[in-house]
Amino acid sequence: MTAKSGHLAVLVLLAGVAPSSAQDIKQGETLLVRDCGRCHATGKAGNSPRPDAPPFRTLGQRYPIDSLEEALGEGIMSGHPDMPEFKFEADEVGAIIAYLKSIQQP
Repeated sequence: MTAKSGHLAVLVLLAGVAPSSAQDIKQGETLLVRDCGRCHATGKAGNSPRPDAPPFRTLGQRYPIDSLEEALGEGIMSGHPDMPEFKFEADEVGAIIAYLKSIQQP
């Protein structure tokens, strides 16, 4: 394999991965807006509708985002009674994690 064909192979692989990743991110955003947006800020900017609900773009300051996978799949619960329990399917969990990673602030 030449250097030129090696670069082409990498581009082909990346082209196959990028749309799926973008689709996952969009699916994750849609799920979080639908299920969490009435209390939490789910985007890169804006305030949470409930002042005591942390914006999702800051979750990475509290938890490693990947550590949320199990809770999202088994049923995420909170210490306060107003938050309903949410449970997501495996593909939804992956999409949510991809979206959360895409919006984190340092």
